[in-house]
Amino acid sequence: MHDILTFRRATEADLPAIIRMLADDPLGALRETVTLPLPAGYRDAFDRIDGDPNQELTVAELNGQLVGTFQLTFIQYLTHRGGLRAQIEAVRVQSGYRGKGIGAKLFAYAFDRAREAGCHVVQLTTDKQRPRAIQFYESLGFVATHEGMKRPL
Repeated sequence: MHDILTFRRATEADLPAIIRMLADDPLGALRETVTLPLPAGYRDAFDRIDGDPNQELTVAELNGQLVGTFQLTFIQYLTHRGGLRAQIEAVRVQSGYRGKGIGAKLFAYAFDRAREAGCHVVQLTTDKQRPRAIQFYESLGFVATHEGMKRPL
């Protein structure tokens, strides 16, 4: 039997599995809450993402089992002649499936979606405390061309 990886838009029923993946690393474990029922903020955020035509929350299934996720946001701006860019965030592969090429396939799918939407660039941010993730992103062709900054509100 061949493994079949498929992609689809996430549904509300996927939220517990998505939140478990987001929490399944040292940084995510500090900021996510994996209890059932999920805190209301997750469902509220899902509803806002799902209702926004410029947002896609995607899941990947391997032989019907949810194994990965990412969020793609299409950002319209005036520079680059009114260009469109895609921001990819919250990329996760279920821990038991890491190192099997699923992450690269998640990105290939995200790149295809961005091209289909008319984007000229895909961007992402990653925590400097994730050196393996940075190496992976660089292997996919990402280049650290800008210095990102954040300010708590």
